[in-house]
Amino acid sequence: MSRRGEVERRTGETAVRVTVDLDGTGEARVATGIPFLDHLLSQVARHGRIDLDLEASGDLHVDDHHTAEDCGLALGEAIDRALGDRRGVRRFGDAHAPLDEALARAVVDLSGRPHASVWLGLGRDAIGGLACENIAHVVRSLATAARATVHLDVIRGENDHHRAEAAFKALALALRQAVALDGGAGVPSTKGVL
Repeated sequence: MSRRGEVERRTGETAVRVTVDLDGTGEARVATGIPFLDHLLSQVARHGRIDLDLEASGDLHVDDHHTAEDCGLALGEAIDRALGDRRGVRRFGDAHAPLDEALARAVVDLSGRPHASVWLGLGRDAIGGLACENIAHVVRSLATAARATVHLDVIRGENDHHRAEAAFKALALALRQAVALDGGAGVPSTKGVL
């Protein structure tokens, strides 16, 4: 059974094409025009062991918001498509990830109900062309389109680059657990659907 998802999202502000393979090896080819966003999304692929091919062009002459948001939405939708009816997945995942002095925690539920609670505690305005306010927005957009509940927070850390990267590594590890096939044949819910 192939667990691949492909999405093309085109708006008046952006064009995003993304393909994911949930049973990949963590290969990433990411080109958004925003260097730090490329870096963070590559962490999701590598540590989530999700093959990711994502290419985006957007109105970066305005700012990075539309491109960041639409990358999160397209990636989340691709993950949702790859999951199908979510039969046989673990559903839940949780992880901690350190990066030097920073420590982040992520909890994921592939519940079918989108919600994201994100606290990164970033102090800078931007990192590598990505506004810090848009880092959490990417996670919220991904959770919405993936129809997942995501709780993501940075427990400690002094360096904003480390804080953000640790958060995305923790998210990747929690996603890796949640999307894993656990050998069950049914949908992991008493409702029978996710």
